[in-house]
Order: sequence, then C-alpha cells, then structure tokens
Amino acid sequence: MIRGSCCCGKIKFQLKEKPQMMGTCHCSRCRKVGGSVLVFVNKESLEWIEGKDLVATYRPGPAFKYNRNFCSACGTSLGEILSSENSFPISANCLDDDPGVRNLFHGFVESKPAWYEICDDAKQFPQSP
Repeated sequence: MIRGSCCCGKIKFQLKEKPQMMGTCHCSRCRKVGGSVLVFVNKESLEWIEGKDLVATYRPGPAFKYNRNFCSACGTSLGEILSSENSFPISANCLDDDPGVRNLFHGFVESKPAWYEICDDAKQFPQSP
C-alpha cells in the first residue's frame, strides 16, 4: 500500500498498487495550483481512509479542461483525485510513501519558468505529451 494525505492530515487515502507512471507538467496552471509532479493511478487502486468530504474542486474556465482537487482545510493540491475516469493524475507531493515509479516525462517545457532547471534525463515535450 502507498499512503497519501494532505498537509493537515484531515484527508487520508491509500493506493493498492503503484501508479502507472509519473510525469512533470510545467504549464502555468499546474505550477500555480502546486501540483506539477503527477502520478497516474487506476481508479480501482484508490481507497479512501478519511476526509473525502473535505476535498474541494477548482473548475477552470476555457481553454482548460480538467478540474483540480485540493484539501478545503489546508489547500494541499490533490490533482484530479475525484475524477470519474478509470485512470487519472494525482499530485505526487501528497504521497507519504515511495510510489515505486520515477519521472518519465516533462510536459509543456516551453512554459516552464526561466529559473527552473530540469535536472533529469526524462523525455521533454514542448507542449502536451
């Protein structure tokens, strides 16, 4: 099991299997919500322990498509943890245990800030991978 939680500990969940992959998004939206490093999980793998009712949703306007979830008490970015899709990204930063995967790609590299240095050999994509 891979445990996950928010900063204040009011939201707790676990993954029954390791994520499919990890990727880093450098678009301004992901950076601003504090969830640039994402792990992609299967819906069946996610088990709620407590606090699902505290998950809030940010619904963006056009041209963005995906909602982002966060803890309504402390603001921890949770990615798309309430998604109804079979596979979805959650913020790697909210995982308490090693997810067993490492960064596979960097997306939207054209949008990354000048001060950020990519320091791994993961594949880079100018826009969406």
